[in-house]
Amino acid sequence: MNKRIVAVRRLHAEHLKQLEGMFHVDYFPHLDEGNLDAYHAALAHAHGLIGGKLSVTPALLDGAPNLEVVATISVGYDNFPVDEMSRRGIVLCNTPDVLTETTADTGFALIMATVRRVPELDRFVREGQWQAHVEEAQFGRDVHGKTLGMVGMGRIGAAVARRGALGFGMPVIYSNASPKPALNAELGARCCSFEALLACADVVCVTVPLTDSTRHLIDADAFRQMKRSAIFVNIARGPVVDEAAMITALQQGDIAGAGLDVFEQEPLPSSSPLLALPQVVLLPHIGSATHETRSAMAQLAVDNLALALQGERPPNAVNPDAFSMTSAQEKM
Repeated sequence: MNKRIVAVRRLHAEHLKQLEGMFHVDYFPHLDEGNLDAYHAALAHAHGLIGGKLSVTPALLDGAPNLEVVATISVGYDNFPVDEMSRRGIVLCNTPDVLTETTADTGFALIMATVRRVPELDRFVREGQWQAHVEEAQFGRDVHGKTLGMVGMGRIGAAVARRGALGFGMPVIYSNASPKPALNAELGARCCSFEALLACADVVCVTVPLTDSTRHLIDADAFRQMKRSAIFVNIARGPVVDEAAMITALQQGDIAGAGLDVFEQEPLPSSSPLLALPQVVLLPHIGSATHETRSAMAQLAVDNLALALQGERPPNAVNPDAFSMTSAQEKM
């Protein structure tokens, strides 16, 4: 008998057809109050769960006693109870690598847009304020040659750094990572202390994962250590930054601007003071949101799910020990 899976959101027709060729699929393109009961009823019999923006809690797991694998269409997994899933022998798979370059594109777009004040000056033109030659009040700053400080130097951090160093001649410094000799040689990058990075960087770009140790890593003290001319960019997770402290730093002119794709509360509330700050560029968490990348992420999630449910080790297991537990149980 085919195993049963529940699919939620972000699945194109070709991916859904692929899954339906292997499993019994209960598909929920949208979740709302009207279908939550049906969703939980399907989970009660499901061996697999796949989708984007999944909300998995211990209570949900209690209601899914047959669940073997969860395949999230994302690279981040800070919103999953990984330890609890491992204890239950449930494999969690994510989709790294395929979104690296796209997310780095977004990061560098934020750097360019914020430093050169692109959205602000776009409004300046649209609102009819461009009546004569622009004055210093409309000037931005150069990007080329400025020091790029990467807080985190994983795949995405390295991809952003590569764009800066090789495309714009930016000296690159990085912290919160072990030294990367290959990147040092390729980009002329230099590993330094967190404090030195904050003091020296013209652009501070955050790409670290959200963990207990990185929550509010960028706090009021960090903003005070940055240059007043510094631009701050976050393409990691919202809670890595103390948002209230960042707003204060922007309002007081402690930093020159910010480019943000992520926030502590998402969607960003309409009451957020960030909306009133012209020196801030805001995006709706679209780091990997291109047709090509989202399709590649979904395909990787499908592959992860299929391999795990067929008894093969998926390449992107967050908690591979859980797969070993599941395999051992199946052999008993």
